[in-house]
Amino acid sequence: MSDALLIAVAALWGAAAGALLPRAAYRLAVPPEEPWRTACPEGHAVTGWLGRARCVPCGRAYGRTLPVALAGAAVCAALAAATGPRPELGAWLLLAPAGVLLAVVDFRVQRLPDVLTLPLAAAALVLLGAAALTPEHTGDWPTALLGALALGAGYFVLFLINPEGMGFGDVKLALGLGAVLGWYGWGTVLLGTFAGFLFGGLYGIGLVVLRRAGRKTSIPFGPFLIAGAFVGTLMGAAAA
Repeated sequence: MSDALLIAVAALWGAAAGALLPRAAYRLAVPPEEPWRTACPEGHAVTGWLGRARCVPCGRAYGRTLPVALAGAAVCAALAAATGPRPELGAWLLLAPAGVLLAVVDFRVQRLPDVLTLPLAAAALVLLGAAALTPEHTGDWPTALLGALALGAGYFVLFLINPEGMGFGDVKLALGLGAVLGWYGWGTVLLGTFAGFLFGGLYGIGLVVLRRAGRKTSIPFGPFLIAGAFVGTLMGAAAA
């Protein structure tokens, strides 16, 4: 398969997967301690987690499909372009929609659900373990495991120091991101972590400059951690 075809297929996969996410985002985007949504805004039952992003009885949309589909397409295409036809690309393409979903939910309600973060970490290690068994992979599974533990521990320390600035959901998210970044080595772990804090800091500064937030305003940090890991993975894949 040519590189152009690989990127096109990855983009189509990302778009299709992204188009199925708004229903899950609607159900999961609730404040902490509240149960997942089971009804549309008009009270009709919402069944399943993936599928059409519109209530059949009343036609109310669960969310905007196009931006999520475009985000999924762009993320998967970039991963395919950086990774090429190496075995770990399969892991990236399966993990990417979960990252997009987590970013959407956290932006809406500043919450990173355990039903996504913990399975993401487990899936990352399992998928990368499978990739490590193939002869053409370019990463290292033991470092991925150590990266997960190290980043999770580092974020846990930050959570203990400043629980208002770092949520425990971010700590759980760090396990999966650490595994992904660790696959390409410790340099990638450092790069992806730094990028995440940089993106989050720039976003916070931008809100303050625009007077849409104060210095103590809480912001969703998960999307920026995910974006940083995405950039780190792209750089690690391109350099491998």
